[in-house]
Amino acid sequence: MDPVSASISIQRPREEVFAYLQDIANHPEFLGHRLVDWHLTREDSIGRGAGARFRAKLRFHRFSYFDVTFTEVEAPYRIAFVGRGGKYDRTLVHGEITVKPDPGDSVRVTFTVETEPKLPSDRIMEAVATQGLVARGALRKGLGRLRTILEEGSESAKTGQRVTIAGGARKPASGFRLN
Repeated sequence: MDPVSASISIQRPREEVFAYLQDIANHPEFLGHRLVDWHLTREDSIGRGAGARFRAKLRFHRFSYFDVTFTEVEAPYRIAFVGRGGKYDRTLVHGEITVKPDPGDSVRVTFTVETEPKLPSDRIMEAVATQGLVARGALRKGLGRLRTILEEGSESAKTGQRVTIAGGARKPASGFRLN
């Protein structure tokens, strides 16, 4: 799929916006309307190497689980991520989040996502399921929620709960001890 991009202006300091975005555990709060069932892939959810697995709500699509990992985090400018998803994880996902200064006290956040289906059948399924405009509209809606969360601190704008680590309790919280 061609790159899908959306951007929005947010009236907050650049460092604050970037700090919120580099924690992948915050992403379900503004993307939770289209991406659900979030789980962290490791305990540290901030910065390079942070990742999550989620399910995309797509029409006519049985294989809608994806995972992404932050590969480059250049504070306070850019976050790049890569991942896989779809049937047998054949579809590659590339994306970028940029935070640039805007006139006044605001910043412009741009969210870009591109997928590379491996087989022709994957491309056809993606064309039917996402239809580009739906994906672009979902990004715009998510960025609108992001602006509401950061500018107003509105709890009503948050659609999802904070994401947890897959697999349950970890040591020492689990109480498990090796003898």
